Amino acid sequence: MENIEIKRRLQALREEMKKEGMDYYLIPTADFHNSEYVGDYFKVREYFSGFTGSNGTLLIWQEGAGLWTDGRYFIQAERELEGTGIDLFRMAEEGVPDIPTFLESSMQKGQTLGFDGRIVTAKEGERLARGLSSKNITFACEKDLAGIVWKERPALSCKPLRLLPISLAGMEVREKLHMVREAVGKEKASGLLFTKLDELMWLLNVRGSDIACNPVALSYGYLNESRMFFFVQEDALDEAAREYFKSQEITVLPYDEISRFLAKETKEDIVLLDSCQCSYSLYKKIQSAAKGIVEGISPAEALKAVKNPVELDNIEKIYLQDSAAVTKFIYWLKKNIGKEKLTEISAAAYLDDLRSKIPGYLELSFPTISAYRENAAMMHYEATPENYKELNAEGMLLVDSGGQYLGGTTDVTRTIVLGAVSKEIKCQYTAATAGMLRLSRARFLYGCSGRNLDILAREPLWKMGIDYKCGTGHGIGYILNVHEGPQSIRWRFAQGAKEAVLEEGMLVSDEPGVYIEGSHGIRIENILVVKKDVKNESGQFMRFENLTYVPIDLEAIDVTAMTEEDRIALNEYHSQVYEKISPYLNAEEKEWLKEVTRRI
Repeated sequence: MENIEIKRRLQALREEMKKEGMDYYLIPTADFHNSEYVGDYFKVREYFSGFTGSNGTLLIWQEGAGLWTDGRYFIQAERELEGTGIDLFRMAEEGVPDIPTFLESSMQKGQTLGFDGRIVTAKEGERLARGLSSKNITFACEKDLAGIVWKERPALSCKPLRLLPISLAGMEVREKLHMVREAVGKEKASGLLFTKLDELMWLLNVRGSDIACNPVALSYGYLNESRMFFFVQEDALDEAAREYFKSQEITVLPYDEISRFLAKETKEDIVLLDSCQCSYSLYKKIQSAAKGIVEGISPAEALKAVKNPVELDNIEKIYLQDSAAVTKFIYWLKKNIGKEKLTEISAAAYLDDLRSKIPGYLELSFPTISAYRENAAMMHYEATPENYKELNAEGMLLVDSGGQYLGGTTDVTRTIVLGAVSKEIKCQYTAATAGMLRLSRARFLYGCSGRNLDILAREPLWKMGIDYKCGTGHGIGYILNVHEGPQSIRWRFAQGAKEAVLEEGMLVSDEPGVYIEGSHGIRIENILVVKKDVKNESGQFMRFENLTYVPIDLEAIDVTAMTEEDRIALNEYHSQVYEKISPYLNAEEKEWLKEVTRRI
């Protein structure tokens, strides 16, 4: 069916492109800070394409349009782009060009490429410039054409800042500033530009709510050898916040002053910045103003990823309560399926309500994914009032969910049996479970990254000729973004992608899965914390410790498809689940948990 509204919007944008002499126009999924998730003001790509996934880039030209997205969203994007006239480019698939390659082959000499330089990264902008240099392509990156066409565009979010007490932060701001300055000095730099929002929130012991599910405030920061500057919207500051920053000797300036500040105040500085995060516009501003540039990763990223003892203590406590809420949800679902009308939406709402009752609850860490049967094959599916499934006493429901608390950020997935499932599905479920448990029980030498360990989770599925088109694990923030770098667990790294050593105190997810289009999806996710293990003549060994304690559905386990070691691992995990979670349950729930964590 033709999507007339999206076609109308694209046509209006093309008319503006003609006025400005632009032949192609690029719209990434980004805000001024290259955030993974963005506020409503920045959902420009969604407005012009209808694609609602969290990752994707839209390219428009007079004769057509294309959307590039990754394997998590292939099925969803295909559905949402239907009738729009936008072609889907499946990233990282054989024969599919990336955007720079597409532009190099498509653009004619002397043409103009337009984009908003504030939402395209410096790395991407420079790569485009290099690739298109032989064609004498002009960049038009000063105008936000999308903002002209989008008449009813929401306002830029501006919510009050929240100050974190030391009982939650675990480390004073002055100590963090000292650590960051030392690291900047080692890079032979004298200044550091902060554009990533979670890094600034961590550094200054504050949180915001300008992006749904992400406790961050729209802001920039600049650190030199003697001062720290914080650029934030004035309405986000109350009197307590102003006094706090004054006490920390942090200079607060208006959010929209960052460009002028960099042009004026960096002339004597060698500035360390991450071209993968810094916008093309700010990069060019610093390039023309500063004494020099050192390209590298902000030291705050690695420092933030290693949780301090106070943070870890709070995290362990909140994960138990969060795990108990998910366990209660599974019990409720199993008890009521087939007895009352339940839908993907009502099931998610029940779980969300359980979380909201946990002390210190702030909001969800992402919109709950409640995906029944074939909908679960879309990794980041989200039911809506216009599009959802009713749950029946058959098949499986995949629920991926998490919460933001004053004490931590959680993320957990369970695929729950609601009725009869085939032997083939049970074999796949068992393989995914085995992979999750094998990774969680890994022992490895210090110096390993997630690339070294990914095969542990993936091997049982690879043996069946099945793969999942995403990484196995991501870092987790602390009262911050549910996806955090630099650590990850994946076997494939794109050129230039970051690969980090797994350090003690880092959190990672462990979430192998199976996604069969038109049939079903399976994902089982625990969160792990990296710990030191024994140290001997071979070196320092490391291990993982579970933070998540939620039962795995034995109704989908085929014991005959398990190795003896995997069976023992599942029994040991379930023994821990019962020990740690049963104190949070009532008598009926506790009896049920005892049965569903029985030894097999």
